This record gives sequence, C-alpha cells and structure tokens, in this order.
Amino acid sequence: MGRGTGDRPDFDGFVAARSTALLRTAYLLTRDHALAEDLLQTALSKAWFAWGRIDGDPEAYVRRILATTYATWWRRKWRGEHPTEELPEQSGRVLDADGAFDLWDALGRLPRRQRAVVVLRYFEDLTEAQTADALGCSVSTVKSQHSKALAKLRIDPALAADARPEGEQA
Repeated sequence: MGRGTGDRPDFDGFVAARSTALLRTAYLLTRDHALAEDLLQTALSKAWFAWGRIDGDPEAYVRRILATTYATWWRRKWRGEHPTEELPEQSGRVLDADGAFDLWDALGRLPRRQRAVVVLRYFEDLTEAQTADALGCSVSTVKSQHSKALAKLRIDPALAADARPEGEQA
C-alpha cells in the first residue's frame, strides 16, 4: 500500500509535537537514553505504517505501542554493565548526590509490566482505564500489577524506613 501525501504531514506534525513527551515515557520505561530512543523509533515506525488506520487519539496508540514493545522486547538483554579497572564503592544504602532516597533504583528493580504500570499511572498521569488501554490488558490487571508494584516498593531496601538517616521522616 502506498502512502498518500495527505497522510504524511499529519504524522510529521504529530512527531514534531509529541516526540519529546513520548521520549520521556520511553526513558522512564527503559532508564537508558539510547534504549529510549530506540524504543521510541521502533514505536513511531510501527505507528507510521498504521497511521491511516488509527482511530481516535494517535498519542494513546503510540503510547500503547511503546508499552507493549517495551514489555516484550526480547532482543535487548544487556544490563548496562561497563568494564572498569576499579570497582565502584558499594554502600548499604542507595542514595543520590543530594541524599534523597533513590526511587529510581527501586523502580528499576520492578518487573517490566509493573514498572510500566507505575510509569504510566504516576509519571504520565493516566487513569487505570487509559493505562489498561495502553498496555492492552484489563483494568483489573492494571489494578493487580499496580498493587504488586506498590507492595514491592514498600519493602524495597532503598526506600525502607530503617535505611533513612536518624531524625528524617518519610
């Protein structure tokens, strides 16, 4: 099937207007700039082929492609290790430069599906129904994955109350 010139400006305009927000979502899912760019590029190429058939909100459609592609990406097994001559120092607590508790690492330890639910619900501010639509699952699956993710975050060592410095409250 060929593409008419009438379809292309709409897609190009969409990419120009929404790619920054979609890249942020991809980054929150992958936690890696290069992988996020690859994920977004893959999602946009899939969307381009289906552009003429998309009914409704194209951003929701592309966001769904992002989430499902991320959840099923099997070809990327590299975990981001970098060989060095010296090992980095290990700390019992996971803190960032400001001493804030590292929610980022805790999110990274969640399974992909649970992380996708948390990212879409809290970082993208989607409703349960919109999240279910983006992930291609039921609202009850979103609720259960959300509940499991929050339970894991509650017991994560980086976020545990006993990992906080004395006198600091949650």
